[in-house]
Amino acid sequence: MSFVVKMNGSQNNDIHGNFISGNGVHHVSVRTHVNVDPAKLKSLRQRWSVKPSEMSKKTLNPIRAIVDGMKLTPNPEKPMIALSIGDPTVFGNLPTDDTVLQAMKEAIDSHKYNGYAPSVGYQKSREVVADFYSCPEAPLDGKDVILTSGCSQAIELAISVLCNPGDNILVPRPGFSLYKTLAVSMGIQVKHYNLLPEKSWEIDLQHLESLIDDKTACLIVNNPSNPCGSVFSREHLHKILSVASRNCIPILADEIYGDMVFPGCDFQPLAPLSSDVPILSCGGLAKRWLVPGWRMGWILIHDRNDIFGTAIREGLVKLSQRILGPCTVVQGALESILNDTPPQFYQGTISFLKSNSEICYSELSTVPGLNPVMPSGAMYIMVGIEMEHFPDFQNDVEFTERLVTEQSVFCLPATAFEYPNFFRIVVTVPEEMMIEACIRIREFCARHYRPRSQDSHELDQ
Repeated sequence: MSFVVKMNGSQNNDIHGNFISGNGVHHVSVRTHVNVDPAKLKSLRQRWSVKPSEMSKKTLNPIRAIVDGMKLTPNPEKPMIALSIGDPTVFGNLPTDDTVLQAMKEAIDSHKYNGYAPSVGYQKSREVVADFYSCPEAPLDGKDVILTSGCSQAIELAISVLCNPGDNILVPRPGFSLYKTLAVSMGIQVKHYNLLPEKSWEIDLQHLESLIDDKTACLIVNNPSNPCGSVFSREHLHKILSVASRNCIPILADEIYGDMVFPGCDFQPLAPLSSDVPILSCGGLAKRWLVPGWRMGWILIHDRNDIFGTAIREGLVKLSQRILGPCTVVQGALESILNDTPPQFYQGTISFLKSNSEICYSELSTVPGLNPVMPSGAMYIMVGIEMEHFPDFQNDVEFTERLVTEQSVFCLPATAFEYPNFFRIVVTVPEEMMIEACIRIREFCARHYRPRSQDSHELDQ
């Protein structure tokens, strides 16, 4: 088979490297393989040995593993209500502020942010973040900030710089599944410490301390919490710091939901309370500014006693160089986003989340067999299931699966957070959708609830 290539210009090379002068036409012959010998192909494949890496085989997102295995067939007679996705932008009812959008437009129009930035971020942008979060008890400057591609990368870098394969980290249960996903993929053992629902999800400090050994490299504290929506008191945070201090364990503070707390409850960052424990605080724009897709996060390095020293800082810089940092346009807009966003924007978001949480808690707390735990912040509410009253289901996965099938309401089973017999509801949906979802959950529970039999009740006496 042949085709014709027309060559323009005074000097050209053909596809075989042959020199051609002037304008002309060159006939190129291309050999094509129409009939392929299967035996030769098999022999070729057998010579190759391309296998996935051990890291890729160890990487598992528990949420995806559970959800992908569920039989999710919504009731065709009822529109789907997804209360499972921790993305406040899904339904369009929680847009970011116009000031935030304008800052991005101006950064684009300036043409200043189209190239590569340093892997840790522009120095000016790092200083802006430092100024925003600095306080007398925990001062920060630009060198204490590493900009990252979202809070998820901040967490990954923090774990990577503190831990080696064979080490272990302490992770909350229930807790954000990414901690385990990242750690296990790196050959790091995960030890789960318990949170106590009867104490608004405070840490079981005795259990926490019992898990520490000479291989413990890091304690992860998520406050406010995903999936619990809890906010720790100053007193409780001091107790957590005491455990870390006694055992010389640094803390990774996941504070992405910081300041997303309801009126009457104060968020206290961990670092200003620490007198000696070094802390890597991870945050970002995603939740407070309602732009998770912009992928802008950061690590704040709090090390007033120079325990991390230069080695941890240098390690973070080196790790950040594996990719070329977060989006430069968002970095260019950071100063205006952080400093010019009006307080009423934050207040409006928090007011909405509190109202939806109260609606959800009020409706579900009167449903026999369910035990919601009222949150104090973030975007979630955890609901306990008294499984003994729902004999149709073996566990929370089956419960939530059938809830989709019968009522087209999708809540995330808390087995995904290492905490069975609960489910998590995201409260960012429009109010009328929240109310409708609660009505459907009530109907579902009424259909499947079974009171304890008289015989079992007498046995308990």
